[in-house]
Amino acid sequence: MLRISLFAGMAEAAGCRSVDVEWQGGTVGSLRAAVAKACPAAAPLIAVSAFAVGGRYSGDADPVALDAEVAIIPPVSGG
Repeated sequence: MLRISLFAGMAEAAGCRSVDVEWQGGTVGSLRAAVAKACPAAAPLIAVSAFAVGGRYSGDADPVALDAEVAIIPPVSGG
């Protein structure tokens, strides 16, 4: 089980500050799909959000270990 931290509008859309997903390891892209399946109400936002693995922004091809610290950061706007 991998716990994913959610922030800002992502937490609001999902209705929680974190989500647990079954995880056997893989890429950020496959984790993105797993989180979207676990939180269908937030799926559109998950598709355009940044993932941070181990405190660093990561692309969809980057690996995610079984015990990784993962956060999803939704797009922000402002000026």
